[in-house]
Amino acid sequence: MSIIETKGVYKTYNTTKVPVNAVNGVDLKIEEGEFTAIVGPSGSGKTTLLNMLSGLDLPTRGDIFIENTNLKGLSSSQLIDFRLNNIGFVFQAYNLIPVLTVKENTEFIMFLQKVPKRERQKRVKELLGAVGIGDKMDYKPSQLSGGQQQRVAVARALASRPKYIIADEPTANLDSVSTSELLELMAQMNKKYNTTFIFATHDQRVMDKARRILTIEDGKILKDEQFDR
Repeated sequence: MSIIETKGVYKTYNTTKVPVNAVNGVDLKIEEGEFTAIVGPSGSGKTTLLNMLSGLDLPTRGDIFIENTNLKGLSSSQLIDFRLNNIGFVFQAYNLIPVLTVKENTEFIMFLQKVPKRERQKRVKELLGAVGIGDKMDYKPSQLSGGQQQRVAVARALASRPKYIIADEPTANLDSVSTSELLELMAQMNKKYNTTFIFATHDQRVMDKARRILTIEDGKILKDEQFDR
């Protein structure tokens, strides 16, 4: 089943005398449970496309459907609610709240979703155990390594039970050991929960894990490759 479908999507910027299409007529389907990397050189349009797939930006032309919902038909407040309840995020800079503990960071989105306390606690315990930091629930982010902070970010993204997770250069600030551990963790979480993961990346190690690679250049998808991994 398609989680995401784009139809004739363009993103045009009028910052010069000549309009620039950062995304240039993209037609795309992403299925439930995919582990997909969007790759391409800087300025290729991958981050712009990722921002539109996450509802952080909207296309100038074309439509983006998340299951049966057209993002262009939602108001600003509806988009906020839609992102909250349907999309998980893993950022390059972790984006953990410094004053909150690991446990509190993990349950923060669930608190906004008004998930009952008992259910929040159950998910936090399960997910922090699954990502290998169940013994650090009361730590603050500053007490964790970069790899551990990114594990918390993955747990937080999964805790809200999203339809899919957007990961923008999630390994960019990690060393090689932490990168390998994080990618193995994400692959395990993808298989365990059948949650769709969509990455924007320059990292060959991410590409080596991805089961689908979309290569984008000049705002167009040039290659769409599938791998049995």
